[in-house]
Amino acid sequence: MPITPDTKDWTWVLKEPCAECGFHAGEFPAEQVGQRLRDDLPRWQAVLAKPDAGVRPNAAIWSATEYACHCRDVCDLFVERLTLMLTQDNPQFANWDQDQTAIDSDYTSQLAAPISEQLAVSFSAAADAFDAVPDDAWERPGTRSNGSVFTSRTLAQYFLHDLVHHLHDVDG
Repeated sequence: MPITPDTKDWTWVLKEPCAECGFHAGEFPAEQVGQRLRDDLPRWQAVLAKPDAGVRPNAAIWSATEYACHCRDVCDLFVERLTLMLTQDNPQFANWDQDQTAIDSDYTSQLAAPISEQLAVSFSAAADAFDAVPDDAWERPGTRSNGSVFTSRTLAQYFLHDLVHHLHDVDG
């Protein structure tokens, strides 16, 4: 059963703490995003090691495995976006429909153990990519398809909120 699509614009998390997870993305140092990913990966792996990782708490909420699939794909997407920002002048990012990706990639049938391994690879690649941002490149701009403008810094912070938020969603 598909989850009701999330159509909120979450960019406000760059200006104020998230009321749901408590994380204040805009205050987190972008230069520490890579280390935070490395620190949080074992928590994700512990969640995915639980016997009920693939079970939805109810029909309207993703299972831990589905959230992990999403976070894996978010890592891959944001590495692509960061690369564009570092190699092009003010790139525009193609739209990404996370809900359609969940359906197309059949998140509901994924198994926790392989996803845990894939998540480790994606977290590592994203951590390395954000660690490699030169000091003078944190303010390079890029624009999302809906017109939201990011810098490398705010992209890193926004990205991290997504992963922290979903770790909160799965009680990690």
